[in-house]
Amino acid sequence: MRRRDVFQSAALAAAAAVEAQGAATKPRGAGKPVKMYVGTQNSDSEEDLTAFAAFGVNNICSGLPSRKLDEKWSVESLVKLRERVEKHGIKLDMVPLPLSSAYITRAEYPAIMMGTKGERDKAIDDVCQIIRNISKAGIPAAKYNMSILGVVRTPTTKGRGGADYSTFKYASGVQEPALTEAGPVDPDTYWERITYFLERAVPVAAEHKLKIACHPNDPGMPNGKNWRGVVPVLGRVEGLKRFISIKENPYHGLNFCQGTICEGLENPNKEIHDIIRYFGQKKKIFNVHFRNIEGKIGDFRETFPDNGDVNMIEAIRTYREVGYDGMIMPDHVPHVGGDPRGAKSFAFCFGYIQALIQMLKMEG
Repeated sequence: MRRRDVFQSAALAAAAAVEAQGAATKPRGAGKPVKMYVGTQNSDSEEDLTAFAAFGVNNICSGLPSRKLDEKWSVESLVKLRERVEKHGIKLDMVPLPLSSAYITRAEYPAIMMGTKGERDKAIDDVCQIIRNISKAGIPAAKYNMSILGVVRTPTTKGRGGADYSTFKYASGVQEPALTEAGPVDPDTYWERITYFLERAVPVAAEHKLKIACHPNDPGMPNGKNWRGVVPVLGRVEGLKRFISIKENPYHGLNFCQGTICEGLENPNKEIHDIIRYFGQKKKIFNVHFRNIEGKIGDFRETFPDNGDVNMIEAIRTYREVGYDGMIMPDHVPHVGGDPRGAKSFAFCFGYIQALIQMLKMEG
Protein backbone atom coordinates (compact mmCIF):
# COMPACT_ATOMS: atom_id res chain seq x y z
CA MET A 1 0.00 0.00 0.00
CA ARG A 2 1.29 3.41 -0.95
CA ARG A 3 2.10 5.91 1.78
CA ARG A 4 -0.72 8.24 0.70
CA ASP A 5 -3.24 5.39 0.85
CA VAL A 6 -2.09 4.49 4.35
CA PHE A 7 -2.74 8.06 5.53
CA GLN A 8 -6.14 8.14 3.80
CA SER A 9 -7.16 4.85 5.40
CA ALA A 10 -6.05 6.05 8.81
CA ALA A 11 -7.97 9.31 8.41
CA LEU A 12 -11.12 7.49 7.37
CA ALA A 13 -10.82 5.12 10.35
CA ALA A 14 -10.33 8.05 12.73
CA ALA A 15 -13.34 9.87 11.29
CA ALA A 16 -15.47 6.73 11.65
CA ALA A 17 -14.36 6.36 15.26
CA VAL A 18 -15.24 9.96 16.05
CA GLU A 19 -18.65 9.57 14.37
CA ALA A 20 -19.33 6.36 16.31
CA GLN A 21 -18.33 8.00 19.58
CA GLY A 22 -20.57 10.97 18.83
CA ALA A 23 -23.51 8.66 18.12
CA ALA A 24 -22.89 6.80 21.38
CA THR A 25 -22.88 10.01 23.42
CA LYS A 26 -25.75 11.71 21.58
CA PRO A 27 -28.52 12.51 24.10
CA ARG A 28 -31.61 10.31 23.93
CA GLY A 29 -34.32 11.83 21.81
CA ALA A 30 -31.97 14.23 20.04
CA GLY A 31 -33.20 14.89 16.53
CA LYS A 32 -36.85 14.71 17.54
CA PRO A 33 -38.86 17.92 17.78
CA VAL A 34 -39.27 19.50 21.21
CA LYS A 35 -43.04 19.85 21.59
CA MET A 36 -43.41 20.29 25.35
CA TYR A 37 -43.55 23.64 27.14
CA VAL A 38 -43.59 25.02 30.66
CA GLY A 39 -46.97 25.40 32.34
CA THR A 40 -48.58 25.92 35.71
CA GLN A 41 -51.89 25.38 37.47
CA ASN A 42 -54.44 26.43 40.07
CA SER A 43 -54.27 30.20 39.62
CA ASP A 44 -55.63 32.73 37.17
CA SER A 45 -55.52 35.92 39.25
CA GLU A 46 -54.47 39.05 37.40
CA GLU A 47 -51.38 39.35 39.57
CA ASP A 48 -50.28 35.79 38.87
CA LEU A 49 -51.07 36.00 35.15
CA THR A 50 -48.84 39.06 34.90
CA ALA A 51 -46.02 37.17 36.61
CA PHE A 52 -46.52 34.06 34.46
CA ALA A 53 -46.28 36.15 31.30
CA ALA A 54 -43.04 37.72 32.54
CA PHE A 55 -41.59 34.26 33.29
CA GLY A 56 -42.52 32.96 29.84
CA VAL A 57 -45.15 30.62 31.27
CA ASN A 58 -47.54 30.92 28.36
CA ASN A 59 -49.83 27.96 29.07
CA ILE A 60 -51.79 27.27 32.24
CA CYS A 61 -54.47 25.27 33.99
CA SER A 62 -56.77 27.73 35.74
CA GLY A 63 -58.02 27.68 39.27
CA LEU A 64 -61.30 25.91 40.04
CA PRO A 65 -64.17 28.11 38.77
CA SER A 66 -66.63 26.74 41.34
CA ARG A 67 -67.11 23.73 43.61
CA LYS A 68 -70.55 22.93 42.12
CA LEU A 69 -72.37 23.29 38.82
CA ASP A 70 -73.48 26.94 38.83
CA GLU A 71 -73.24 30.09 36.73
CA LYS A 72 -69.44 30.07 36.89
CA TRP A 73 -69.50 26.83 34.91
CA SER A 74 -71.72 28.28 32.17
CA VAL A 75 -70.30 28.46 28.65
CA GLU A 76 -70.43 32.26 28.81
CA SER A 77 -68.45 32.40 32.07
CA LEU A 78 -65.86 29.92 30.83
CA VAL A 79 -65.40 31.91 27.62
CA LYS A 80 -64.82 35.04 29.73
CA LEU A 81 -62.25 33.12 31.80
CA ARG A 82 -60.43 31.95 28.66
CA GLU A 83 -60.45 35.42 27.11
CA ARG A 84 -59.20 37.04 30.31
CA VAL A 85 -56.26 34.62 30.37
CA GLU A 86 -55.57 35.17 26.68
CA LYS A 87 -55.29 38.94 27.20
CA HIS A 88 -51.98 38.21 28.92
CA GLY A 89 -50.70 36.24 25.92
CA ILE A 90 -51.36 33.00 27.78
CA LYS A 91 -53.31 29.99 26.54
CA LEU A 92 -55.80 28.28 28.84
CA ASP A 93 -54.87 24.67 28.13
CA MET A 94 -56.93 23.13 30.90
CA VAL A 95 -59.34 23.70 33.78
CA PRO A 96 -59.86 21.53 36.87
CA LEU A 97 -63.13 19.66 37.24
CA PRO A 98 -64.77 19.86 40.67
CA LEU A 99 -63.26 16.47 41.51
CA SER A 100 -60.21 17.52 43.50
CA SER A 101 -57.69 15.63 45.60
CA ALA A 102 -59.53 16.75 48.74
CA TYR A 103 -60.27 14.32 51.57
CA ILE A 104 -63.62 12.63 50.96
CA THR A 105 -65.84 14.80 53.20
CA ARG A 106 -64.29 17.99 51.79
CA ALA A 107 -64.63 16.87 48.19
CA GLU A 108 -66.90 18.80 45.83
CA TYR A 109 -68.97 15.75 44.85
CA PRO A 110 -68.31 13.16 47.58
CA ALA A 111 -71.12 10.86 46.40
CA ILE A 112 -69.05 9.78 43.38
CA MET A 113 -66.22 8.23 45.40
CA MET A 114 -68.46 7.30 48.34
CA GLY A 115 -70.59 5.32 45.91
CA THR A 116 -73.76 6.84 47.38
CA LYS A 117 -76.64 5.35 45.45
CA GLY A 118 -79.19 7.87 44.26
CA GLU A 119 -76.76 10.75 44.70
CA ARG A 120 -73.77 9.80 42.57
CA ASP A 121 -75.82 9.72 39.34
CA LYS A 122 -76.83 13.35 39.86
CA ALA A 123 -73.23 14.25 40.73
CA ILE A 124 -71.92 12.55 37.58
CA ASP A 125 -74.60 14.28 35.49
CA ASP A 126 -73.36 17.62 36.83
CA VAL A 127 -69.76 16.78 35.98
CA CYS A 128 -70.78 15.68 32.48
CA GLN A 129 -72.55 18.99 31.91
CA ILE A 130 -69.42 20.81 33.04
CA ILE A 131 -67.42 18.76 30.52
CA ARG A 132 -69.80 19.84 27.74
CA ASN A 133 -69.56 23.48 28.73
CA ILE A 134 -65.75 23.45 28.92
CA SER A 135 -65.57 22.10 25.39
CA LYS A 136 -68.09 24.62 24.06
CA ALA A 137 -66.01 27.40 25.62
CA GLY A 138 -63.02 26.42 23.47
CA ILE A 139 -60.89 24.94 26.26
CA PRO A 140 -59.22 21.69 25.18
CA ALA A 141 -58.78 19.72 28.41
CA ALA A 142 -59.75 19.23 32.05
CA LYS A 143 -58.01 17.54 34.96
CA TYR A 144 -59.54 15.70 37.91
CA ASN A 145 -58.94 13.26 40.77
CA MET A 146 -60.67 10.11 41.97
CA SER A 147 -59.67 10.44 45.60
CA ILE A 148 -61.02 9.23 48.93
CA LEU A 149 -58.06 9.85 51.22
CA GLY A 150 -56.85 13.14 49.83
CA VAL A 151 -53.09 13.71 49.77
CA VAL A 152 -51.66 11.67 52.67
CA ARG A 153 -48.56 12.99 54.41
CA THR A 154 -46.75 12.77 57.74
CA PRO A 155 -45.03 15.81 59.37
CA THR A 156 -42.74 17.87 57.15
CA THR A 157 -38.96 17.56 57.37
CA LYS A 158 -36.24 20.11 56.78
CA GLY A 159 -34.43 20.16 53.47
CA ARG A 160 -31.96 22.38 51.66
CA GLY A 161 -31.51 25.75 53.33
CA GLY A 162 -34.05 24.89 55.98
CA ALA A 163 -36.92 24.59 53.48
CA ASP A 164 -39.88 22.47 54.56
CA TYR A 165 -40.21 19.28 52.51
CA SER A 166 -43.53 17.46 52.30
CA THR A 167 -42.85 13.99 53.71
CA PHE A 168 -44.49 10.57 54.03
CA LYS A 169 -43.26 7.76 56.24
CA TYR A 170 -45.78 4.94 56.28
CA ALA A 171 -44.22 3.16 59.25
CA SER A 172 -44.52 6.15 61.57
CA GLY A 173 -47.78 7.57 60.21
CA VAL A 174 -50.70 7.94 62.59
CA GLN A 175 -53.87 6.47 61.12
CA GLU A 176 -56.55 8.08 63.25
CA PRO A 177 -59.38 7.50 63.21
CA ALA A 178 -58.91 3.97 61.94
CA LEU A 179 -61.44 4.41 59.11
CA THR A 180 -62.54 7.30 56.94
CA GLU A 181 -66.18 8.24 56.53
CA ALA A 182 -66.15 5.97 53.49
CA GLY A 183 -65.49 2.96 55.72
CA PRO A 184 -63.36 0.05 54.48
CA VAL A 185 -62.71 0.41 50.74
CA ASP A 186 -61.03 -2.64 49.23
CA PRO A 187 -59.65 -2.65 45.66
CA ASP A 188 -62.80 -4.18 44.13
CA THR A 189 -64.99 -1.50 45.70
CA TYR A 190 -62.63 1.28 44.61
CA TRP A 191 -62.57 -0.04 41.05
CA GLU A 192 -66.36 -0.27 40.92
CA ARG A 193 -66.64 3.43 41.78
CA ILE A 194 -63.98 4.43 39.26
CA THR A 195 -65.53 2.32 36.51
CA TYR A 196 -69.04 3.60 37.22
CA PHE A 197 -67.82 7.16 36.70
CA LEU A 198 -65.71 6.45 33.61
CA GLU A 199 -68.49 4.54 31.84
CA ARG A 200 -70.64 7.67 32.02
CA ALA A 201 -68.11 10.50 31.73
CA VAL A 202 -65.66 9.26 29.09
CA PRO A 203 -68.26 8.98 26.27
CA VAL A 204 -69.34 12.57 26.97
CA ALA A 205 -65.72 13.77 26.88
CA ALA A 206 -65.12 11.86 23.64
CA GLU A 207 -68.28 13.22 22.02
CA HIS A 208 -67.22 16.77 22.81
CA LYS A 209 -63.53 16.14 22.10
CA LEU A 210 -62.39 17.25 25.53
CA LYS A 211 -59.37 15.50 27.03
CA ILE A 212 -59.95 14.54 30.66
CA ALA A 213 -56.77 13.86 32.65
CA CYS A 214 -56.89 11.96 35.95
CA HIS A 215 -54.25 12.44 38.65
CA PRO A 216 -52.91 9.33 40.44
CA ASN A 217 -53.83 8.74 44.08
CA ASP A 218 -51.16 10.44 46.18
CA PRO A 219 -49.34 8.47 47.44
CA GLY A 220 -49.40 4.79 46.59
CA MET A 221 -49.15 2.46 49.57
CA PRO A 222 -46.68 -0.40 50.06
CA ASN A 223 -47.86 -3.81 48.84
CA GLY A 224 -50.60 -5.27 51.00
CA LYS A 225 -51.05 -2.04 52.95
CA ASN A 226 -53.96 0.35 53.22
CA TRP A 227 -54.43 3.72 54.87
CA ARG A 228 -57.34 4.07 57.24
CA GLY A 229 -59.06 1.15 55.58
CA VAL A 230 -58.66 2.43 52.00
CA VAL A 231 -56.50 0.87 49.29
CA PRO A 232 -55.78 3.73 46.83
CA VAL A 233 -55.68 1.71 43.61
CA LEU A 234 -54.51 4.61 41.43
CA GLY A 235 -51.36 5.08 43.50
CA ARG A 236 -49.39 2.35 41.73
CA VAL A 237 -48.41 1.91 38.08
CA GLU A 238 -50.39 -1.32 37.71
CA GLY A 239 -53.54 0.56 38.71
CA LEU A 240 -52.88 3.37 36.24
CA LYS A 241 -52.45 0.84 33.44
CA ARG A 242 -55.79 -0.70 34.31
CA PHE A 243 -57.37 2.75 34.58
CA ILE A 244 -56.54 3.83 31.03
CA SER A 245 -57.86 0.51 29.67
CA ILE A 246 -61.37 1.24 31.03
CA LYS A 247 -63.46 2.92 28.30
CA GLU A 248 -60.36 3.21 26.12
CA ASN A 249 -60.53 6.45 24.18
CA PRO A 250 -58.09 9.14 22.92
CA TYR A 251 -59.77 11.66 25.23
CA HIS A 252 -59.29 9.53 28.36
CA GLY A 253 -55.82 9.77 29.91
CA LEU A 254 -53.65 10.96 32.75
CA ASN A 255 -52.56 14.06 34.56
CA PHE A 256 -49.19 12.32 34.73
CA CYS A 257 -47.79 13.29 38.12
CA GLN A 258 -44.20 12.12 37.91
CA GLY A 259 -43.73 12.83 41.61
CA THR A 260 -46.69 10.73 42.72
CA ILE A 261 -45.73 7.87 40.42
CA CYS A 262 -42.17 7.92 41.75
CA GLU A 263 -43.60 7.80 45.27
CA GLY A 264 -44.99 4.36 44.41
CA LEU A 265 -41.70 2.88 43.17
CA GLU A 266 -38.81 1.03 44.78
CA ASN A 267 -36.18 2.63 42.53
CA PRO A 268 -37.71 5.81 41.06
CA ASN A 269 -34.63 7.00 39.14
CA LYS A 270 -34.34 3.69 37.31
CA GLU A 271 -37.99 2.79 36.83
CA ILE A 272 -39.58 6.10 35.81
CA HIS A 273 -38.28 6.08 32.22
CA ASP A 274 -40.03 2.90 31.13
CA ILE A 275 -43.21 4.16 32.79
CA ILE A 276 -43.02 7.44 30.84
CA ARG A 277 -42.49 5.38 27.69
CA TYR A 278 -45.44 3.09 28.41
CA PHE A 279 -47.98 5.87 28.86
CA GLY A 280 -46.29 8.30 26.47
CA GLN A 281 -46.26 5.89 23.56
CA LYS A 282 -49.96 5.25 24.13
CA LYS A 283 -50.56 9.04 24.08
CA LYS A 284 -52.08 8.91 27.55
CA ILE A 285 -49.97 11.69 29.08
CA PHE A 286 -52.13 14.82 28.84
CA ASN A 287 -50.23 16.88 31.41
CA VAL A 288 -47.04 16.43 33.47
CA HIS A 289 -46.43 17.35 37.11
CA PHE A 290 -42.64 17.56 37.02
CA ARG A 291 -41.82 16.83 40.66
CA ASN A 292 -38.73 15.23 42.21
CA ILE A 293 -38.46 13.17 45.39
CA GLU A 294 -35.94 11.59 47.73
CA GLY A 295 -36.67 8.04 48.82
CA LYS A 296 -39.11 5.40 47.60
CA ILE A 297 -42.54 3.92 48.22
CA GLY A 298 -43.64 4.34 51.82
CA ASP A 299 -40.71 6.58 52.76
CA PHE A 300 -40.12 9.71 50.72
CA ARG A 301 -40.05 13.48 50.72
CA GLU A 302 -40.65 16.01 47.96
CA THR A 303 -37.63 18.10 47.00
CA PHE A 304 -36.69 20.91 44.68
CA PRO A 305 -36.38 19.52 41.13
CA ASP A 306 -32.58 19.67 41.09
CA ASN A 307 -31.81 17.89 44.38
CA GLY A 308 -33.93 14.74 44.49
CA ASP A 309 -33.07 11.17 43.56
CA VAL A 310 -34.47 11.34 40.02
CA ASN A 311 -32.25 12.71 37.27
CA MET A 312 -34.69 15.25 35.86
CA ILE A 313 -32.46 15.95 32.86
CA GLU A 314 -32.81 12.35 31.75
CA ALA A 315 -36.51 12.38 32.61
CA ILE A 316 -37.27 15.32 30.33
CA ARG A 317 -35.27 13.66 27.57
CA THR A 318 -37.58 10.67 27.89
CA TYR A 319 -40.64 12.90 27.47
CA ARG A 320 -39.05 14.21 24.28
CA GLU A 321 -38.29 10.66 23.18
CA VAL A 322 -41.99 9.71 23.30
CA GLY A 323 -43.11 12.92 21.59
CA TYR A 324 -44.92 14.45 24.57
CA ASP A 325 -46.49 17.74 23.48
CA GLY A 326 -48.11 19.33 26.54
CA MET A 327 -47.36 21.28 29.70
CA ILE A 328 -44.44 20.47 32.00
CA MET A 329 -45.37 22.06 35.32
CA PRO A 330 -44.33 22.15 38.95
CA ASP A 331 -47.04 21.18 41.42
CA HIS A 332 -45.94 20.55 45.02
CA VAL A 333 -42.95 22.70 45.96
CA PRO A 334 -40.88 23.00 49.15
CA HIS A 335 -41.75 26.00 51.30
CA VAL A 336 -39.12 28.55 52.22
CA GLY A 337 -39.37 31.19 54.96
CA GLY A 338 -41.55 34.20 54.30
CA ASP A 339 -43.25 32.64 51.28
CA PRO A 340 -46.49 31.00 52.45
CA ARG A 341 -47.94 30.68 48.93
CA GLY A 342 -44.79 29.08 47.57
CA ALA A 343 -44.38 31.77 44.90
CA LYS A 344 -40.59 31.86 45.25
CA SER A 345 -40.28 28.12 44.96
CA PHE A 346 -42.56 28.05 41.93
CA ALA A 347 -40.50 30.77 40.25
CA PHE A 348 -37.38 28.66 40.84
CA CYS A 349 -39.12 25.65 39.28
CA PHE A 350 -40.30 27.64 36.24
CA GLY A 351 -36.73 28.73 35.54
CA TYR A 352 -35.43 25.20 35.99
CA ILE A 353 -37.98 23.75 33.57
CA GLN A 354 -37.37 26.56 31.04
CA ALA A 355 -33.65 25.79 31.16
CA LEU A 356 -34.21 22.07 30.59
CA ILE A 357 -36.43 22.75 27.58
CA GLN A 358 -33.81 25.17 26.20
CA MET A 359 -31.21 22.43 26.72
CA LEU A 360 -33.33 20.00 24.67
CA LYS A 361 -33.59 22.48 21.82
CA MET A 362 -29.82 23.01 21.86
CA GLU A 363 -29.26 19.27 21.71
CA GLY A 364 -30.85 19.35 18.29
